Amino acid sequence: MVKPLISIIMGSDSDMSVMNQAAEILKEFKVPYEITIVSAHRTPKRLYEFAENTHKRGIQVIIAGAGGSAHLPGMAAAISPLPVIGVPIKSSNSIDGWDSILSILQMPGGIPVATVALNGAKNAGLLAVQILSVGDLQLRKKMLDYKEKMNSEVLDKVKKVNY
Repeated sequence: MVKPLISIIMGSDSDMSVMNQAAEILKEFKVPYEITIVSAHRTPKRLYEFAENTHKRGIQVIIAGAGGSAHLPGMAAAISPLPVIGVPIKSSNSIDGWDSILSILQMPGGIPVATVALNGAKNAGLLAVQILSVGDLQLRKKMLDYKEKMNSEVLDKVKKVNY
Protein backbone atom coordinates (compact mmCIF):
# COMPACT_ATOMS: atom_id res chain seq x y z
CA MET A 1 0.00 0.00 0.00
CA VAL A 2 1.27 3.47 -0.91
CA LYS A 3 1.61 5.83 2.04
CA PRO A 4 -0.50 8.99 1.75
CA LEU A 5 1.26 12.33 1.33
CA ILE A 6 -1.83 14.53 1.81
CA SER A 7 -4.41 14.29 4.55
CA ILE A 8 -7.87 15.68 3.80
CA ILE A 9 -9.86 16.27 6.96
CA MET A 10 -13.27 17.74 7.61
CA GLY A 11 -15.42 18.46 10.61
CA SER A 12 -18.45 16.44 9.49
CA ASP A 13 -19.57 14.00 6.83
CA SER A 14 -21.84 16.78 5.54
CA ASP A 15 -18.63 18.44 4.25
CA MET A 16 -17.79 15.44 2.05
CA SER A 17 -19.39 16.77 -1.14
CA VAL A 18 -17.09 19.81 -1.00
CA MET A 19 -13.95 18.04 0.19
CA ASN A 20 -14.24 15.34 -2.48
CA GLN A 21 -13.20 18.05 -4.96
CA ALA A 22 -9.72 18.02 -3.39
CA ALA A 23 -9.66 14.23 -3.51
CA GLU A 24 -10.53 14.27 -7.22
CA ILE A 25 -7.60 16.59 -7.98
CA LEU A 26 -5.21 14.41 -5.99
CA LYS A 27 -6.45 11.35 -7.91
CA GLU A 28 -5.91 13.18 -11.19
CA PHE A 29 -2.31 13.95 -10.22
CA LYS A 30 -1.85 10.46 -8.74
CA VAL A 31 -0.90 11.86 -5.34
CA PRO A 32 -1.69 9.39 -2.55
CA TYR A 33 -4.00 10.80 0.11
CA GLU A 34 -6.20 9.88 3.02
CA ILE A 35 -9.57 11.39 3.90
CA THR A 36 -11.30 11.35 7.27
CA ILE A 37 -13.47 13.25 9.73
CA VAL A 38 -11.81 15.10 12.62
CA SER A 39 -14.13 17.44 14.47
CA ALA A 40 -12.43 20.24 16.39
CA HIS A 41 -15.41 20.59 18.70
CA ARG A 42 -16.87 17.09 18.99
CA THR A 43 -13.59 15.10 19.00
CA PRO A 44 -10.91 17.42 20.42
CA LYS A 45 -8.71 14.54 21.64
CA ARG A 46 -8.83 12.97 18.17
CA LEU A 47 -7.89 16.33 16.63
CA TYR A 48 -4.93 16.78 18.96
CA GLU A 49 -3.63 13.25 18.40
CA PHE A 50 -4.14 13.53 14.64
CA ALA A 51 -2.38 16.89 14.29
CA GLU A 52 0.45 15.96 16.63
CA ASN A 53 1.28 12.74 14.77
CA THR A 54 0.41 13.35 11.12
CA HIS A 55 3.92 14.38 10.07
CA LYS A 56 5.33 11.27 11.77
CA ARG A 57 3.27 9.15 9.37
CA GLY A 58 4.77 10.81 6.28
CA ILE A 59 1.96 13.25 5.56
CA GLN A 60 3.36 16.45 4.01
CA VAL A 61 0.29 18.71 3.69
CA ILE A 62 -3.05 18.87 5.50
CA ILE A 63 -6.19 20.10 3.73
CA ALA A 64 -8.79 20.94 6.38
CA GLY A 65 -12.37 21.86 5.56
CA ALA A 66 -14.79 23.28 8.08
CA GLY A 67 -18.04 25.20 8.24
CA GLY A 68 -19.59 27.47 10.84
CA SER A 69 -17.02 28.62 13.38
CA ALA A 70 -14.44 26.58 11.40
CA HIS A 71 -11.79 25.94 14.04
CA LEU A 72 -10.44 22.74 12.45
CA PRO A 73 -7.85 24.26 10.07
CA GLY A 74 -6.49 26.68 12.66
CA MET A 75 -6.25 24.10 15.42
CA ALA A 76 -4.54 21.63 13.07
CA ALA A 77 -2.07 24.39 12.14
CA ALA A 78 -1.52 25.29 15.80
CA ILE A 79 -0.53 21.71 16.65
CA SER A 80 1.09 20.35 13.47
CA PRO A 81 4.36 21.50 11.89
CA LEU A 82 2.89 20.81 8.42
CA PRO A 83 1.43 23.35 6.02
CA VAL A 84 -2.35 23.52 6.42
CA ILE A 85 -4.71 24.60 3.66
CA GLY A 86 -8.08 25.70 5.01
CA VAL A 87 -11.29 25.25 3.04
CA PRO A 88 -14.15 27.35 4.40
CA ILE A 89 -17.45 25.53 3.86
CA LYS A 90 -20.88 27.07 3.69
CA SER A 91 -22.76 24.85 6.09
CA SER A 92 -26.38 24.68 7.18
CA ASN A 93 -25.65 26.84 10.24
CA SER A 94 -23.47 29.26 8.32
CA ILE A 95 -23.86 33.00 7.87
CA ASP A 96 -23.51 32.83 4.07
CA GLY A 97 -20.10 31.24 4.66
CA TRP A 98 -18.56 34.42 6.07
CA ASP A 99 -18.20 32.92 9.53
CA SER A 100 -16.17 30.06 8.06
CA ILE A 101 -14.08 32.29 5.80
CA LEU A 102 -13.16 34.70 8.58
CA SER A 103 -12.54 31.94 11.14
CA ILE A 104 -9.94 30.37 8.83
CA LEU A 105 -8.55 33.54 7.29
CA GLN A 106 -8.03 35.63 10.43
CA MET A 107 -5.43 33.47 12.16
CA PRO A 108 -3.12 35.07 14.73
CA GLY A 109 0.52 35.69 13.88
CA GLY A 110 2.58 32.52 14.17
CA ILE A 111 -0.21 30.15 13.11
CA PRO A 112 -0.48 30.41 9.31
CA VAL A 113 -3.27 28.72 7.39
CA ALA A 114 -3.40 29.06 3.61
CA THR A 115 -7.05 29.78 2.85
CA VAL A 116 -8.91 29.12 -0.39
CA ALA A 117 -12.31 30.36 -1.49
CA LEU A 118 -15.60 29.30 0.05
CA ASN A 119 -16.19 25.65 -0.93
CA GLY A 120 -12.88 25.87 -2.86
CA ALA A 121 -11.56 22.37 -2.17
CA LYS A 122 -10.49 21.95 -5.81
CA ASN A 123 -8.03 24.82 -5.39
CA ALA A 124 -6.90 23.36 -2.06
CA GLY A 125 -6.02 20.14 -3.88
CA LEU A 126 -4.15 22.08 -6.56
CA LEU A 127 -2.26 24.12 -3.95
CA ALA A 128 -1.28 20.91 -2.13
CA VAL A 129 0.07 19.50 -5.41
CA GLN A 130 2.03 22.71 -6.02
CA ILE A 131 3.53 22.52 -2.51
CA LEU A 132 4.63 18.93 -3.11
CA SER A 133 5.97 19.82 -6.56
CA VAL A 134 8.67 22.00 -4.98
CA GLY A 135 10.57 18.78 -4.25
CA ASP A 136 9.18 16.54 -7.00
CA LEU A 137 10.06 17.40 -10.60
CA GLN A 138 7.66 14.80 -12.05
CA LEU A 139 4.80 16.35 -10.13
CA ARG A 140 5.89 19.81 -11.27
CA LYS A 141 5.78 18.57 -14.89
CA LYS A 142 2.23 17.30 -14.30
CA MET A 143 1.27 20.73 -12.92
CA LEU A 144 2.78 22.48 -15.94
CA ASP A 145 0.85 20.10 -18.21
CA TYR A 146 -2.35 20.79 -16.24
CA LYS A 147 -1.91 24.54 -16.69
CA GLU A 148 -1.19 24.12 -20.40
CA LYS A 149 -4.34 22.01 -20.75
CA MET A 150 -6.40 24.77 -19.10
CA ASN A 151 -4.82 27.31 -21.45
CA SER A 152 -5.66 25.19 -24.51
CA GLU A 153 -9.24 24.65 -23.35
CA VAL A 154 -9.79 28.40 -23.01
CA LEU A 155 -8.22 29.11 -26.39
CA ASP A 156 -10.50 26.49 -27.98
CA LYS A 157 -13.48 28.30 -26.45
CA VAL A 158 -12.16 31.61 -27.80
CA LYS A 159 -12.25 30.14 -31.30
CA LYS A 160 -15.89 29.08 -30.82
CA VAL A 161 -16.94 32.49 -29.49
CA ASN A 162 -15.03 34.58 -32.05
CA TYR A 163 -16.83 33.80 -35.29
